[in-house]
Amino acid sequence: MLLLVGGLVLFFLAHLIPTLPQMRASLIGRLGTSAYRGLFSLVSAAGLVLIVVGYGQVRGLARGNPELWTPPTWTRHVAFLLMIPAFILLAAAYLPSRIRTAVGHPMLAALMIWAFAHLIANGDLASVLLFGSFLAYAAYDRLSVIGRPSPGPLGVTPGRPFYDVAAIAAGLLVYALMLFWGHAWLIGVPLVP
Repeated sequence: MLLLVGGLVLFFLAHLIPTLPQMRASLIGRLGTSAYRGLFSLVSAAGLVLIVVGYGQVRGLARGNPELWTPPTWTRHVAFLLMIPAFILLAAAYLPSRIRTAVGHPMLAALMIWAFAHLIANGDLASVLLFGSFLAYAAYDRLSVIGRPSPGPLGVTPGRPFYDVAAIAAGLLVYALMLFWGHAWLIGVPLVP
């Protein structure tokens, strides 16, 4: 559990800096843009590795990962449905689509949907910590964007209809890959028999 919690703390401390424009500007002023980005990436990657390893370890421990509640079977079906828009929004974050323009920050929306979907479908302590943390962070970051400039990875590029179709197609493709193969391979939990 310590690796999971340590990874979450490290990852989110790094990701809180961009939500605080004065602190971010101060760090860039001291370190330079390249060094700041490199350090941010390194700390984020280290946090992510600790999260993945820690979550995997805790899920393998029966006594170290108590079941807080037993989710009803229908929550899995709701999670499956919620992941469709989550993957489409994730794809839209990287394409100059009208979806991206309409949503504003589709990656944060995708992260909130992903975390919520997994939170309702998993009742163990490790899952509540993992998905609850990501949901809380994404909600905080989405609210903090209101008061700070944050154009996302594509800047203010206007959306075009072709990229809406591309975002939907890419999102559905990745969804299908994760549903039938990727989730079992990456997470060790098959979603369909």
